Amino acid sequence: MTQIIFYLIIILLLFNYLYFLLLVLKGLKKIQADKEKNSSTPFVSIIIPFRNEEKNILISFESIRKQNYPKDKYEVIYVNDNSTDSSLTILLNKIKNEKIFKALTVPKDYSVNAHKKRALRYGIQNSSGEIILTTDADCIQHPNWIATMVAKLDEETAFVSGPVAFMNNENIFYRLQKLEFAGLVLVGAGLIGADKATICNAANLAYKKNVFDEVNGYSDSMNLSSGDDEFLMQKIRHLTKYKIKFCWDEQALVMTEANETLNNLYQQRKRWASKGMFYKDMLLILKLIFIYLFYLTFPANIILGIFLSPLFFLLFSVQLILKFIYEYAVMKNGIPLLLDNIKFKDYFIAQIFHVPYIIIAGFSGAFGNYVWKDRKIKR
Repeated sequence: MTQIIFYLIIILLLFNYLYFLLLVLKGLKKIQADKEKNSSTPFVSIIIPFRNEEKNILISFESIRKQNYPKDKYEVIYVNDNSTDSSLTILLNKIKNEKIFKALTVPKDYSVNAHKKRALRYGIQNSSGEIILTTDADCIQHPNWIATMVAKLDEETAFVSGPVAFMNNENIFYRLQKLEFAGLVLVGAGLIGADKATICNAANLAYKKNVFDEVNGYSDSMNLSSGDDEFLMQKIRHLTKYKIKFCWDEQALVMTEANETLNNLYQQRKRWASKGMFYKDMLLILKLIFIYLFYLTFPANIILGIFLSPLFFLLFSVQLILKFIYEYAVMKNGIPLLLDNIKFKDYFIAQIFHVPYIIIAGFSGAFGNYVWKDRKIKR
C-alpha cells in the first residue's frame, strides 16, 4: 500500500509539471501571435539603478544615448545605490553636457533594507514620465528598445515585460547559463501569455506611472531586498483590470553578461528564489511548491528504487525522458529571439545539472542568506 501511494504521488507531481509546461507553451504561442502596436510617443522616464558598475556604466550610457526615440520625449535617470567604486564619478563626467541624462544618489536613510528597490522608487519619485521603463546598468539595448516596448502599452495594458538574454560566449559555462536563463525568460513570457503572470525581469520592464501609484508601488515590500519586478507585476494583475503583456520582438531585446563565476551564479539564483515565499498569492506559492516537489522526486525515486522497488528506477527514467522532451519544446521557442540555436550537447549537460541546481537554489533561496553587489543580505 505504501508503495502504491508513493507511485501515485510521484505520477501526480509529474502530470502537474507537464501541465505547467503545456500552459507555458500555449502562452508562448499567444504572445508570438500578438502583433498589435500603437504609434503614440508618450514621455518616458528610463530608470537605471546602479551599484559598483564602473566597468559597465559608460557602455550603458552609450546604448541608451543611441535610442531612436524623440529626444524631447524621454529622460534617463541613473540612480546610485551607494556605490563604493568610481561609478558615479565616471557617469557624472560623461553626462554633464547631456540634457536628458541625470544622476541621483539615494539618501543613506532611505528604506535601507530595500536596496535596488529603493533606488528604483527614488528614481520614480523624481521622474516626469507617464511611462516608466526600467533596465540595469550592465545591459545593452537595441536602438529601437524604447519605441518597441512603449508600443505594447495601450489603454487596456499597464505593464509590459520584455526579453532579456545573455551575450554570446563560447565558454561552456557561459553557454549553459545562456540556455538556462533563456528558459526562465520563456517560462515568464509563456505564463504572461496564459494570463498567469508570475515572473519577469527588471532589466526590461515598462509600466504606467499612474498605475504604479494606484497599486502603491513597492510600499508593501520595502522590507525585502528583492522582488521589485515580480511583486509589482503581480499586484497590477490582482488589484487592477489592466492587461499585462510580453513584448515578443527582437527590437525590444536587452542583452546582459552572464555570471563570471559559479559562486556569482549561485548567489544570483538564491536571490531570485528568495522572492517566491513572499508572494501574496497563496495559491501561486502552493503551485511553486508542487513544482519543487516534482524535482525532489528525482532523488526520491533513486532512494526508493534502492530500498523499496526497482520499479522506481523505471519511473525515474520516464520522468527524465518526459522532462527532456517537454522542456525542449519550450526551449526551441527561444530561437532566434533569445538563442541562436540549441546545441544538443549543451542541452544534455544542462539537463543533467538542472535537477540538483533547482533543488539547491530553491532550498537556499527559501532559507539562506545571500550576497548581492558586495552586500550580505539576511533573510
